[in-house]
Amino acid sequence: MPTSIHARRVSHMNVVVEDFDASVKHMEDLFGAVFLLDLPGPNWHACLIEIGGVILELFASPHFMLHSRIGPHYLGVEYEADMTEARAAVTEHGVGIMRDIDVAFHTHPADGFGVDYEFYGGSFFENEPPRLTTLCRPAAYWRDEHPLGLLGLKGYTHAVADLEAASTFLQSFLAATPLYEEERPHLGAQVISLKISDDIVDLLSPTAEGALRREMYRTGEGILSTVFRVADRDRARRYFEERNVQLVAGTHPSNFAVAPAANRGIRFEFSE
Repeated sequence: MPTSIHARRVSHMNVVVEDFDASVKHMEDLFGAVFLLDLPGPNWHACLIEIGGVILELFASPHFMLHSRIGPHYLGVEYEADMTEARAAVTEHGVGIMRDIDVAFHTHPADGFGVDYEFYGGSFFENEPPRLTTLCRPAAYWRDEHPLGLLGLKGYTHAVADLEAASTFLQSFLAATPLYEEERPHLGAQVISLKISDDIVDLLSPTAEGALRREMYRTGEGILSTVFRVADRDRARRYFEERNVQLVAGTHPSNFAVAPAANRGIRFEFSE
């Protein structure tokens, strides 16, 4: 059997945005994002930010025209992992590497059902080795002091065309554990829920006309949303409603989401 990657945890979500400065300011103003590390470069301007114990890497291309067909979107997800194990797994699963910087590498989205899986041997949460210019806030701040009452990452959603094939791949590639399968009529979708590390990844596949199928017509397979855990869903809703932020239904009936149109094109969901 091929090697599986037993990730320690999600390091961060990788997000392509249209305007670097405007996106950072939006995340800081609406969510209280903490700017952890600036990563300027010739091909993109990137940075690490933290929201509620969740780290995101924002990438902004100087030539957004090349991304304009699908707009801002999730490129993929980085996991903390043993790099020897990760390199063995990609080789044995026939997964291509599209960028390799030695301490980390990115896989080709075509081999991951639309997701670029990035693996890193260090930890930004522990700042090992030291890289961050600003450290993550303590969990107690986000839970008790920030008005959203954020409790960290619950997981993320991943839109796919073939549920069974994607589930089988992730069970082998990322040692995913199946949790349950169900219909979600409000999305017109079938779902297989998996546990990867300590997080829940919902694989979503359209079964009827609806929001999910329309989104997949536009962008194809890939990560659809980051799901934040909150202490009190009603409290979190009030936070956004008091600021006149547009909210929409989440991918799970008990979740709600900030509309991408109100969040620089990126979907964030909130769940107890």
